[in-house]
Amino acid sequence: MILYYSATGNTRFIAENLARLLNDTSLNLLPRIKKKDFSAIHSSKPFVICAPTYVSEMPRFLAAYLKRVPLTGSREVWFLFTSGGYAGCSGVLAEKLIQKKQMRFRGYAEFLMPGNYIADNHYPEPGEEEIVRRISNASKKLPEIAETIRTGGVLKHRHVWLFEKLVTIPFNPVWCRLKQTASPFFAGESCISCGRCARLCPVNAITIVNGKPLWTKEHCAHCMSCIQNCPVEAIEYGSITRNKKRYLLQKYRCKPEENQNER
Repeated sequence: MILYYSATGNTRFIAENLARLLNDTSLNLLPRIKKKDFSAIHSSKPFVICAPTYVSEMPRFLAAYLKRVPLTGSREVWFLFTSGGYAGCSGVLAEKLIQKKQMRFRGYAEFLMPGNYIADNHYPEPGEEEIVRRISNASKKLPEIAETIRTGGVLKHRHVWLFEKLVTIPFNPVWCRLKQTASPFFAGESCISCGRCARLCPVNAITIVNGKPLWTKEHCAHCMSCIQNCPVEAIEYGSITRNKKRYLLQKYRCKPEENQNER
């Protein structure tokens, strides 16, 4: 079974296409995470966990969920990570997580995908050609990875150097505490009160009040799901995101479907 969380479609694209190649099923973990549903997930087939990378790790809310939820049946686990350029220590930390669950870690692979983090000006926005190129390269890479998983092989990943661990692992919690503030988010006058932002927020940081979203937690995951999925681009993060292009993978791979990112 392929388990995944995806904010703007990158990781969902990897997970659903892998499921097709393996003739397996994919499960979107968002509803479970939002409801704090820690009931066991059972699969007779090996588990493949697909996750985005936030600040050189898988999202903290996703890691916390995976630590608690029982995975029953198969004891083998592979990981696939998507990132806008650097997956950091995601695989190293994933291996530790799986070992603590007394499961068998079978390696991981990284996919370079279009970046979606627009709440900071230090992250360059890829152009249209680069976006298409990254999605195309990911498609070409998937069959080989699927075959490795199908045959029970180990995914060979790059070496993570000691200096990377010493820098990125302590940096993540500092960044989350200081930079992932929720208060700058707001919905402008063009908001149509659809509530999609609240439905897609993995940490339930958004409350709908009088038909409008309010960010009611001091911090959030900065997954960019609310701002990128807003159908009328009404959401901003202070002045940083004004005039920045919104990104959803479905715009490049398929025709938009009603509530497609909410499934």
